[in-house]
Amino acid sequence: MSDSYCVFGNPIAHSKSPAIHAAFAAATGQDMRYAARLAPVDGFAAAVAEFVAAGGRGANVTVPFKEEAFRLATRLTPRAQRAGAVNTLVFADGEILGDNTDGAGLVADITRNLGIELAGQRILLLGAGGASRGVIAPLLAAGPRSLTIVNRTADKAVALAAAFADIFTVDGGNFANLAGRSFDRVINATSASLGGESLPLPPGIFAPGSLAYDMMYGKGETPFLRQAREAGAAYCADGLGMLVEQAAEAFQVWRGVRPDTQPVLAELRAALAG
Repeated sequence: MSDSYCVFGNPIAHSKSPAIHAAFAAATGQDMRYAARLAPVDGFAAAVAEFVAAGGRGANVTVPFKEEAFRLATRLTPRAQRAGAVNTLVFADGEILGDNTDGAGLVADITRNLGIELAGQRILLLGAGGASRGVIAPLLAAGPRSLTIVNRTADKAVALAAAFADIFTVDGGNFANLAGRSFDRVINATSASLGGESLPLPPGIFAPGSLAYDMMYGKGETPFLRQAREAGAAYCADGLGMLVEQAAEAFQVWRGVRPDTQPVLAELRAALAG
């Protein structure tokens, strides 16, 4: 019988994870099945317990359950501990291992797929929620010149920056603090693109040769990337590659083999463009 995996979320019908992992399994010869499972907003732990009881080996976790998954895990990887959120679960020997592959996925997409350096660069991270927290340590591990976090509420960005002070001096503040500054890599971890909102970015924020990266993705250009392009960003990229790369990282955690992400990413990109 095939090993069983799934992704928990609410909503979940839109998830591309089943198609991604089916492609990874076929390409690597892994005997596994992967499904999307809708968990009640107030019933995540029960849904996980039911899946484990039925023989589930591992799961991905998406909105709104990443912080609850962090609390549910009986053991955490160092990167999940740092992130304060879990997007990958492993069920084995009566324990629940929690991991977070989001940051690894982001860094892999930027450095490997896009071929753009993070080392020695001035990085600006927009937003101070869970999406930001999950990628900060991997971004710092890439060796940037500086990392700045901004949020509409400055206190939240300052607190998040302070949480990583033991490994790097991270700057935190609000959008007003950006006046007169420019950055080489600007990463949007807010949900602004989902609501079609623009962000209060001052002029000159994008340095020559800069990258604007939106963790969101969709058919066509996201609102943030449109704003960035018009403001002078040299390169623009959405988060589809991050989605595929974090999935590959989770697949490796579960199966011990790293799938080739390029064919899957190309297929998803073509489907979005079609």
